[in-house]
Amino acid sequence: MNLPILSVLIFLPAIAAVVVPFLRSNASVRWFTLIALLIDFLIAVWLLIAFDTSTPDMQFRENLAWVPPLGIGYRLGIDGVSVWFIFLTALLGWICVLASWNSIKHRVKEFMASLLAIQSMMIGVFCALDVFLFYVLWEAMLIPMYLIIGIWGGENRIYAAFKFFLFTLAGSLLFLIGILVLYFEGGRTFDMLALMAREYSFKVQAWVFISFLIAFAVKIPMVPFHTWLPDAHVQAPTAGSIILAGVLLKMGAYGFIRFSLPMLPDASHYFAPMMIALSALAIVYGGLLALAQTDIKKLVAYSSVSHMGFITLGLFTLNVNGMSGAVIQMFNHGITTGALFLFVGLIYERTHSREIPRYGGMIKAVPLFGILFAAFLLSSMAVPGTNGFVGEILVLSGTFAVNGWAASAGVVGALIGAAYLLGIYRQVLLGPVKVPDDNKIWDLDNREILCAVPLLIFVFWMGFYPKTFLSILQPTLENLLLQLATTGAGG
Repeated sequence: MNLPILSVLIFLPAIAAVVVPFLRSNASVRWFTLIALLIDFLIAVWLLIAFDTSTPDMQFRENLAWVPPLGIGYRLGIDGVSVWFIFLTALLGWICVLASWNSIKHRVKEFMASLLAIQSMMIGVFCALDVFLFYVLWEAMLIPMYLIIGIWGGENRIYAAFKFFLFTLAGSLLFLIGILVLYFEGGRTFDMLALMAREYSFKVQAWVFISFLIAFAVKIPMVPFHTWLPDAHVQAPTAGSIILAGVLLKMGAYGFIRFSLPMLPDASHYFAPMMIALSALAIVYGGLLALAQTDIKKLVAYSSVSHMGFITLGLFTLNVNGMSGAVIQMFNHGITTGALFLFVGLIYERTHSREIPRYGGMIKAVPLFGILFAAFLLSSMAVPGTNGFVGEILVLSGTFAVNGWAASAGVVGALIGAAYLLGIYRQVLLGPVKVPDDNKIWDLDNREILCAVPLLIFVFWMGFYPKTFLSILQPTLENLLLQLATTGAGG
């Protein structure tokens, strides 16, 4: 194709962000942003339909010289992994606009411009095949998210925004150091595919792997780099939490897939047991932290630490089941946890409280809310027939093949997850009514239903017919495993 479709996907939200400040009314800003992101979503749908599942090669390539003397280019392309995360990002983008329709009342132009800007950067990260371009977009994402938390967040928003910014910036600096080492060792180029084709000594691989590990571990976040996450989630507005859970946490795991595994195969094999142990720790520890929470938003935030542990666990099994499950869980987490944060935001709009003990008996006033919320909780628990089951069973089957103890920890983490998720439902929606006047608690309106239904479709679509997703992923993952098998034997 001659049409630069990836550039259109990236720059459409960016151009819209520039236009937004010139619109006159808040209503026009909301509608313009929604339409722009819906168009971007439709392009992402077309991209997914047009994707060739018969090849592991990068598709829809774009390559322009940017800074030739330094080996920097405007290089774009997607494979079976990145195409799904472009789609997920585009899907959650317009849902975030609808979720913020009434809750964001001040500085609406700035908020919508920030949403559009971060949307452009996130899609750019998933398209980038130039390491310099990847890093620029990776870093630039911090600015709009910092603003979203710091301006439109809760009472402690400044503290949470600074903590988020400093943690992720520190990790990014180590990422930059690793990139520069690969640049000089790999022939002074930032071409990602060229760097993947180079061979590096084990010593270089080991040091770069550690620098990348810390950067990606902060983004995911892995234990013990997770402490910024609950503060950021609790203070962020609903749209900010959806973006954080749905897309930004995936950037670290995506970094492992795009950098550590293909570029540093020997180090990936060598450090795989350590990564499996850290992942098992995160699954259990994150679950126990979630179990202890009384703030419903903080509970869902800590559950992300546990769920992201399943993702890194699957990635470092270095087998097809584990890695397929890990990528599917990345997508699942964006759908399910994004939906949970949406529903937590809807609860807060109705009760102005996040304290679980203050809830009770809400299903009597909001039955539709209760039914849909239950579906997403079951998905998060990985009940058969939901998307979460497909991902978790693949991760656990891949893990049992390499480390029975880590797989057992995953099972324990799943049981802990069931305990706190069922506990949420029992305390919030069942039992005696605790809200003084349930006439003030209203059920889902059409806008809120429109936010939830697309996410619900993917919960059951993937749960009952995962072949749709696996057929696109498999060629890319099998090619990655082939690279690991042929070049990682020396680790």
